[in-house]
Amino acid sequence: MAAPKRGRSASAQSKPWRSLALILIAIVALTGGMFASGHTTPRLGIDLAGGTSITLRAVAQPGEESSINKTNMDTAVDIMNRRVNGLGVSEAEVQTQGSRNIIVNIPKGTNSDEARQQVGTTAKLYFRPVLATEASTGAATTTPSPSASGSASSSPSSTASSKATASSTGSATPTATATSQGRAASDALKADSTSSASPSASASASASPSASSSAAASAAAAKLEAQYTALDCSKKASQNVGKNAKAEDATVACGQVSGVWYKYVLGPAAVDGTDVKKAAAVLNTTTAAGWQVTMDFTGKGGDKFAKVTGELAKNTAPQNEFGIVLDGQVVSSPSVSSSITGGSAEISGSFTQEEAQSLANMLSYGALPLTFKTDSVTTVTAALGGEQLHAGLIAGAIGLALVVIYLLIFYRGLSVIAIPSLLVSAILTYVIMALLGPGIGFALNLPAVCGAIVAIGITADSFIVFFERIRDEIREGRSLRPSVERAWPRARRTILVSDFVSFLAAAVLFIVTVGKVQGFAFTLGLTTVLDVVVVFLFTKPLMTILARRKFFADGHKWSGIDPKALGAKPPLRRTRRPAGSAAGPVDPKEA
Repeated sequence: MAAPKRGRSASAQSKPWRSLALILIAIVALTGGMFASGHTTPRLGIDLAGGTSITLRAVAQPGEESSINKTNMDTAVDIMNRRVNGLGVSEAEVQTQGSRNIIVNIPKGTNSDEARQQVGTTAKLYFRPVLATEASTGAATTTPSPSASGSASSSPSSTASSKATASSTGSATPTATATSQGRAASDALKADSTSSASPSASASASASPSASSSAAASAAAAKLEAQYTALDCSKKASQNVGKNAKAEDATVACGQVSGVWYKYVLGPAAVDGTDVKKAAAVLNTTTAAGWQVTMDFTGKGGDKFAKVTGELAKNTAPQNEFGIVLDGQVVSSPSVSSSITGGSAEISGSFTQEEAQSLANMLSYGALPLTFKTDSVTTVTAALGGEQLHAGLIAGAIGLALVVIYLLIFYRGLSVIAIPSLLVSAILTYVIMALLGPGIGFALNLPAVCGAIVAIGITADSFIVFFERIRDEIREGRSLRPSVERAWPRARRTILVSDFVSFLAAAVLFIVTVGKVQGFAFTLGLTTVLDVVVVFLFTKPLMTILARRKFFADGHKWSGIDPKALGAKPPLRRTRRPAGSAAGPVDPKEA
């Protein structure tokens, strides 16, 4: 019987080394992966690296509350993400928060200003026929608006404007379209009042606007004409006047060309933004056209575009133009001279490279399934973020130093186990955060740093629970090695329950919160899981190994487990009895 016992003992003695080897292999593998990926530092959030964080909230139109669902939210995130990336902004982050919020984090860098403007442009994209247009009253604005960034850059006047030209083969120069004001605008409005949803009806009815108009249609036309007459697009409050217009209704809108605001009367939408398959900015080196925007439509979109351009080509300026309307503003209004078939088209008109790329980006990714309201916009400079990170690191260093001092004073030699455990936990946390940046887009923000600081206390608490259980066993008169083994099951249950509560709180906080608070919750949950891993695979095995060393086994006064200092009871010894006498009950502590 002795041999099997020694075999089990040898097996038990080898287990601590197995656990230590396992966690060492994990650390080496994760560290190697970190260096191999080239991401040796955690990705910093906006509040630390500098940039802008935008919180967008989905707003349902009356009677369309069911439209705010996971599918539409995911679609909106995908479109916004592609819209930002289409501008060449690196490491931008777009993600849902909760059921109706989208957080857009745009780091400071190239094209970040343009990206912020386009992300806020969240309405649907429409192609609407132009019924009337003229330069708006008021002082001209010198700074181009974000929504009009794709309009032709040649200078217009109140009576003539150089517009972009849409064609199937391209155009060398922009087509000049004269706009006669006053009666022309009034006629166009009346024509629209007699039309159906088709823009061709608007054009054909313009010759006799009152022949078939009803009283309701006339009232609507009069109201629209009054809005157009009173509209002053140079005033910021009026520039999004067409934002809430329905696709099937005529509307007024504003647009900017070379710093001059124009007001438009637009017919019902003929082509939706979802009909555009893709758009790109290209440099035409074969002609003098310069930068152009090419568009490819879906099958149905190409048919609709061919139909509307064929109808508009029959009209004179400005009613041979279609307005590209995004977020209630006209971003471009190309004119057409013939029907554009084949499912593709080009827009040319003295574009700069930036204007062409901006228009192409909005055409490609401009149609969102939902309407969003900007709840908050937070801008942080890199200098301020560096100061916050520096302050957070100082706070973490102070917290860690206080924990180490506490361990050295109260646990003395046991701190040789606790301090390396803290170090292992810190290494795992750092490496995993560095890998999660490129892996899932995790960004270390200031609340996440706070979560890591709080985790120092959680990790230290697990060590303290284990050490105190061992001390309790020693106070009962047991030696160190059996005390470690008897203390571990009770300490293990307490540690698991405590960490489960912390993880549950972190999970709930992560689910119900929005924005940067989730960084705190994620870090707290991650470090709580790592605490369990470190305690099971490092702290306990290391304690088992050191318990065999004379310094700890003999209870040295600096070991932290000195029986005299702990007030241990004298060990209970078994009483020898004469041979053949009945054995009385044996106290279990004697075993």
